[in-house]
Amino acid sequence: QFHLIVENPEKPVAPGLQITAVVEYCPKSAEDVEDRLLLLVEDKVVAIPLLGLIPSCYLEIESVVNFGTVVANSKIISKDLSIANHGSSSGKFEISYNGVVLLNVGPMRGVVEPNSVKRVRVDICTDVPRVIKEVIKVELEGQGCTEVWVEAAVVEQNLKVLGVSCGNILECINFGPVYFGCSKNEQISLYNESPECVNWVAVLEDNAIGGEMGTDLQRSADAVLQDLNLINSTRDVDVSTLILCVPNQGTLLPYEKSLVTLCFSPRKFERGSGVKDSSLKQDYVLFLRFEAAGNNAGYLQALMKCPPHMELALTGSGVPIMLTFNPGPFIKFMNCFPGEKTHVACTLKNESESLPVTFSFRKTAHFKIFPEKGKIREKSAKDVTFTFSPHQIGIFKVKQVVDIIGTILEKNNLPVLKTKSIHQIYLSFIGVCKSKRKNIIFKINPGITPMISNATGQFVANGTGRCIDSAPVALLRSTKTHIHTHQINRNFESTALTAFPNDRAASIRPGEWNKTYRTIFTKTERYNYIDPEFTYTGSERLSKEAHKEYYADLISSFRQHRLQRDATRQFFIYNDSVNIGLKPAEGLVSPKMSVTDLHKKKLDFKMLPLEENCLLTSGKLAAIDSKSSVKEMGNGLNAEPSSSQEKKDCSLTLTSKQLHQVLIGPSIMDFGDVCVYSTTTRKLHIINNLSVHIWIQIKMEIDQLKLTSPLSQVVPPLTKTHIPIVFKQKTPGIFKRSFTYTVNNQHPGHVLVTAKALSVELELSAKEVILNPIPGYLAGTEFRTTVSIRNPRNHPAEFTWTPVFTERGTAFSIQPTKGFVEAYRDLECEVIWQPGFNTPEAGEFNLHVHKGKAVRLKCFVKVRIHT
Repeated sequence: QFHLIVENPEKPVAPGLQITAVVEYCPKSAEDVEDRLLLLVEDKVVAIPLLGLIPSCYLEIESVVNFGTVVANSKIISKDLSIANHGSSSGKFEISYNGVVLLNVGPMRGVVEPNSVKRVRVDICTDVPRVIKEVIKVELEGQGCTEVWVEAAVVEQNLKVLGVSCGNILECINFGPVYFGCSKNEQISLYNESPECVNWVAVLEDNAIGGEMGTDLQRSADAVLQDLNLINSTRDVDVSTLILCVPNQGTLLPYEKSLVTLCFSPRKFERGSGVKDSSLKQDYVLFLRFEAAGNNAGYLQALMKCPPHMELALTGSGVPIMLTFNPGPFIKFMNCFPGEKTHVACTLKNESESLPVTFSFRKTAHFKIFPEKGKIREKSAKDVTFTFSPHQIGIFKVKQVVDIIGTILEKNNLPVLKTKSIHQIYLSFIGVCKSKRKNIIFKINPGITPMISNATGQFVANGTGRCIDSAPVALLRSTKTHIHTHQINRNFESTALTAFPNDRAASIRPGEWNKTYRTIFTKTERYNYIDPEFTYTGSERLSKEAHKEYYADLISSFRQHRLQRDATRQFFIYNDSVNIGLKPAEGLVSPKMSVTDLHKKKLDFKMLPLEENCLLTSGKLAAIDSKSSVKEMGNGLNAEPSSSQEKKDCSLTLTSKQLHQVLIGPSIMDFGDVCVYSTTTRKLHIINNLSVHIWIQIKMEIDQLKLTSPLSQVVPPLTKTHIPIVFKQKTPGIFKRSFTYTVNNQHPGHVLVTAKALSVELELSAKEVILNPIPGYLAGTEFRTTVSIRNPRNHPAEFTWTPVFTERGTAFSIQPTKGFVEAYRDLECEVIWQPGFNTPEAGEFNLHVHKGKAVRLKCFVKVRIHT
């Protein structure tokens, strides 16, 4: 089968030259052929093997399809199984799988072209946590049967709370006793034990079973139940003010840890009038859960028995400050004189059994305290000395402030704790400083006349010879006495100033031209010297008044210009179609609020927008959800954002806390048993609990759900709506696929759709019927009975009755012979037997169902022969 084409040289081949020989292979049968070609070189023989191979395929397939570790979140995930053909001709393959775990393997058969690769898609559903290890049998042309293993580990999406130092799983954090008004921090590690990213959010349970709010657990149950005031005061408390979680939302990468700080700030609640509130502690038991935000959490909650979140118990106690003063709180010091000091010893005792107390006295005039600050351990005492050191004469009643130092949260730098005064205790200090009596001793004047002398000028009192820097000036108004007033001066101006007798030395100073001075007794106008070198002239006074008036007008014009500019700015702010330049509510009188309005305002408080650092609580979520459920809209929503506000809202990137308030579900949409070619509708509910618009877009690539409409909706704030999901299947079988959607075109989610498509089916109420005669019947009377046809499917079924003929024929008939049975309805059919000579007493009918299986009905007649 080999042909050699060559011209052998007659002469030796010179160096550098070559001879070409061609070998042709012409196969005559479908088998490989071997031969050899002999090459004679001088005295040597070289054998060249010849192989003739027919074209064949060489298929190669992977032995394992490994999905790895995936999260049970209802997604349909796929991987490709590659079948490569390294041969020179096409090869066939055929796949067989008898299991139920793998959703789809396809194509099940095919042809792989030479030097190409064929990909087979393998789908699995991550519906429940499990380990998948399935085998697929692949028949390859020329190689026989090959097994391919499909492996996957479907795990739960777990969030674990671990200790920072030990790394163990934490179930409870005990903050211990904390003073009212103080704060205490504890740190934990939040661990994402799953192979996918997770958006998490912290939710505080305010109505959990086993929770306690301000109850003293050491008291008896009867004593707690009798304290109705405490129960009523804690009923409407916002528990998010007691626990702070920083951060309270975020995103964790696969197997990543994040540090979370929890802060406990106990709040004091009022108790009943008969309970001594100052000496009772208040215990708190709260539950904080960390859960996945968005679609996954709802899916896991609906599917799995275990909760999809990690719940952490938080316990702590609020302790009142019990610092007593002995003596106190009223402390009276002994009387003293200026320059003297009196002391009072006081004992400060910390009555608390669980916490130390740090105190600090504020500085107060005339009083000193030693030590001014300090720390007292639990059930211990400390001596403090109060000192009264007056600097002036009088009675001093002061309120001494004692600051109790503790740690509180710094609002601008959460969750950092700042040392600050958390409580004040007031002490009353009373002290009296009396003046000393001064004895005046007269001395004999040795002959030198002092500056100021008495009537005789002989005796001078000590301390009375002090000089002053300025001479006394007439400043006294003496208009009340008229005993010595001269008759001609009785009608003088009441605004005149009265001069002292010894102020004559001051009268030579420049005086004011409009002031009048009179003597103290006779009220005679006194000469007042005005120095022309220092006083203003008439023109200078006018110029000064003109300058003053000019600057007053200038400042007034500036003020008017500023007011006008502000008014113009305010007008442009409110100059729109709604306010038309008017400030809202300007000039309106506030309405009077009733008790009902106050109650409504109290309920609406929980529906206000949540602060960034405020924890979500189950009560707030329930309140917002109830308000959104009331406002339900079925149609009339925009498919795309149209207004400027909608465009602004729908372009926002939502946080994990905001995504947690957008409810889209059910996350598993089970259509149940449906009939092929039937149309079934389920509602995809959308609840927007946010105060902004959201844009929902559904990406539908599944042929069975192509009839779904609309695929896009803009949901207004605090609104509930739905999108009808339409399912139509053409072939029987189990359907399980998932479609995706996005919120604001950036936050993805998915919904798992399951159904069992069945063929059209009709059921008979009985597979055998017996026709009995009616009492008192006559010969030749027909026998009758009925049989019911029931349609258990959701699609109308067409049927036709056909009798089964035997050698003797049939005497049975049925009405109606054909028709339709509506979905989930029954239809009565009447079976009739016509008696006659040699008629058969048994018969059969076939119930043919269009596009379904046929059902057989057997009929018997029970005839009684009377003798």
